Amino acid sequence: MIPAARPGELHHVAVVVPSIADSLPFYRDTLHMRPGPIRELPEQLVRAVFLTAPNARVELIEPTDTESGVARFLAERGKGTLHHLCYVVDDLRTTLAGLAQRGVELIDREPRRGAEGDVAFLHPRASGGVLVELIDRASLGRPHTS
Repeated sequence: MIPAARPGELHHVAVVVPSIADSLPFYRDTLHMRPGPIRELPEQLVRAVFLTAPNARVELIEPTDTESGVARFLAERGKGTLHHLCYVVDDLRTTLAGLAQRGVELIDREPRRGAEGDVAFLHPRASGGVLVELIDRASLGRPHTS
């Protein structure tokens, strides 16, 4: 049996927003978080920006179409809201295999390229309603290229 998943530190909290441009001033000017570059993620039909503060990272994600899962999620709620939590893992492929072996419902069975590294999502049904993203520690810092 593959060892149980042991997530590391919280990498970021993601908030889905109708508009990064409209949401950014609150995080930048009110919370004094430092924004990074806005990144286009065409295969995920979103754009994203990470904001940092000491010991905190927030990702704002904005749908770039009306049909994607992120767009439907936002439309169902009618306003910006928590989208997912992201945890760092040491070996994403092995972690996914172990979770699948234990019957955990996965959205991604294989890692895919995210904004800041290789990622995979666990289905919210697996965690009682919260979308969980895992990011591979070894891939951190490799920027997404579209």
